[in-house]
Amino acid sequence: MICMGIDSAGRRAGVALMRDEELLYEASLNAGLTHSETLLELADAAFRATGLGPEQVELYGVCAGPGSFTGLRIGLALVKGLAFPHHTPCAGVSTLEALALCHPVAGTLVSALDARRGEVYWAAFEGPEGRRLCPDAAQKAEAAAEFCKVCKKPLFFVGDGALLCYNKIGPEEGAFLLPAALRGSRAVGVCLAARRMQAEGKALPPELLVPEYLRLSQAERERQEKLRAGEG
Repeated sequence: MICMGIDSAGRRAGVALMRDEELLYEASLNAGLTHSETLLELADAAFRATGLGPEQVELYGVCAGPGSFTGLRIGLALVKGLAFPHHTPCAGVSTLEALALCHPVAGTLVSALDARRGEVYWAAFEGPEGRRLCPDAAQKAEAAAEFCKVCKKPLFFVGDGALLCYNKIGPEEGAFLLPAALRGSRAVGVCLAARRMQAEGKALPPELLVPEYLRLSQAERERQEKLRAGEG
């Protein structure tokens, strides 16, 4: 089975192609450009380098959230555009699960993304197979740190919110922060998460793909705050 993974949930844009268990191609770019400028070119380069085309892809995986609202929408739109003509099944994967699956560890791994306003998007996973320990959440970093107190050690933190969570743990034996260059996302993790979803019967037609933001946008939050202020 040929699977393409698309990651546009954060600052880094990434694309990967797998054939069964073999990684055929992977590329990422974090050059300060918008995903609308880079993501389609990365996908096109993947097809040209491997000699494959969208008609040969049997499953698309794409980060559905959490992450940048705009980035998620761009990735979902690209996958829909590639999948629609061929009615290719799609999997809208958890960004946090994809992040965990490309960092297999013996112990507990916490995937954390900086959600701003003092919060992180986070989830915890156990073992090299990435067994989920809790649902994705948008909370203060203290909530993730509290959960980690009872987790199996060693304990690893990845993602651009990893430092926020690690600092709340303190100098605890068995807690490790991966180097910054190695704790980011990889599109191959999206492929792995998509393959898992398909095996569980959770793949969808492209028109049913929707983002999973986990919290309101800034504009929606400001609107609610104004409404509450008006009620007061």
